[in-house]
Amino acid sequence: MADPLETIIGLFTEHGAREYLGEPVSQLEHALQAARLAVEEDASDPLVVAALLHDIGHLLDDRAAGAGDRGVDERHEDKGDRFLSQYFDNDVTEPIRLHVSAKRYLCAVDNVYLTRLSPASIRSLELQGGPMHRAEVVAFASLPHVDAAVALRLWDDQAKQPGRGVPGLEEYIPYLQRVMMRTIAKR
Repeated sequence: MADPLETIIGLFTEHGAREYLGEPVSQLEHALQAARLAVEEDASDPLVVAALLHDIGHLLDDRAAGAGDRGVDERHEDKGDRFLSQYFDNDVTEPIRLHVSAKRYLCAVDNVYLTRLSPASIRSLELQGGPMHRAEVVAFASLPHVDAAVALRLWDDQAKQPGRGVPGLEEYIPYLQRVMMRTIAKR
């Protein structure tokens, strides 16, 4: 079996230079910016890892590139959750699985939030079901990890700045190792 850390780093090495879905940054730049925002807010190690890996589902399938342009929601949050569940527990995977729903939720409960979304994020929102309906809002708000998912979503939205100086992937290897070790110890 391949080393999990090598597998994850390999995905970024192989596919991280891809455009991030119509945004002015690459997949890797987006991931690093989101992780940096989490660190700056003193997030827990699992939430920093979730911020770094939240869009890994985009890197798992070569056909995913351009899916939005074809009018397809590739459900990257579910792909990422399934893949990462091999290596991490719910403190990492649930915010990742819920970060798209968190966007839909925020659009439903915060009138200003939708106005701050990038054009690419607005396009993907349509494919993802649009703002939540009232019953969905109530159900989502009661989920475990909802606060982490909302925090992750907000970092996701901010992590699209071309040329923003952030530490490289090597900065997050200790986070990945610590959280993987905790997961192994729990299992």
